[in-house]
Amino acid sequence: MQFVGVDWSGNAKQARKYTWTGVVRDGELADLSSGRDREELTAHLANLAAADQHTVIGIDFAFSMPSWFLAERGLSSARELWDLAAAEGEEWLASCQPPFWGRAGTHPPEPEKRFRRDEPTIPRVAGIGPKSVFQVAGAGAVGTGTIRGLPLLGRLSRAGFSIWPFDPPGWPRIVEIYPRLLTGAVTKSHRVARLAFLDHDRWSMPASLRELAAESEDAFDAGISALVMAEQRDALEQLPEARDEVERLEGRIWYP
Repeated sequence: MQFVGVDWSGNAKQARKYTWTGVVRDGELADLSSGRDREELTAHLANLAAADQHTVIGIDFAFSMPSWFLAERGLSSARELWDLAAAEGEEWLASCQPPFWGRAGTHPPEPEKRFRRDEPTIPRVAGIGPKSVFQVAGAGAVGTGTIRGLPLLGRLSRAGFSIWPFDPPGWPRIVEIYPRLLTGAVTKSHRVARLAFLDHDRWSMPASLRELAAESEDAFDAGISALVMAEQRDALEQLPEARDEVERLEGRIWYP
């Protein structure tokens, strides 16, 4: 099996700089790279899977939105949401109309509408937990990355990837990850802390990639996510099917 960690960026102009991909083969970090726009990333992931069909890719944006949002828009599946985001996502970001928020003069929706069902149950690490996909600006906003990421899932699905848990587990497969659950409480914003975390026998990688992973939080998240996924080979090989209709609509964060 081959394990790929993608640290995704919703940055409109610098996606090449901030989107990183880590690849683990035979338990060792074999590649860590950036420099691809979103179309190029799609092709890169397809090429990796073509070389090894038993590939698991973890990507760090929300794969769907709360089910009420889909229902209000007459969407019966996450795939329909991915296509709608491809058509209207930039307008959602530009107008920041409810339920989207984060810009001056906007307000979050009611607390019970901000999250997918499972997000409030995710373990918090150093006091940090998942943020609302509807927040598209301000500190900690993840909505921009999600809105610009959903079309990627549509492209990868059409390329033959199994997107978990929306599809029965097949090969190659893609799971939603939350890197903080994989890296733990390390202070990722500090290079010294990243380097100290990487300097451990647990992580198998060439010295050159260790230095690269220490250089930025994005590279660090991509590399460590792929390595932790490789440690969890059995769990990722035996993924369960969706538990119910809510999960088929909203998705689910995978973590050990």
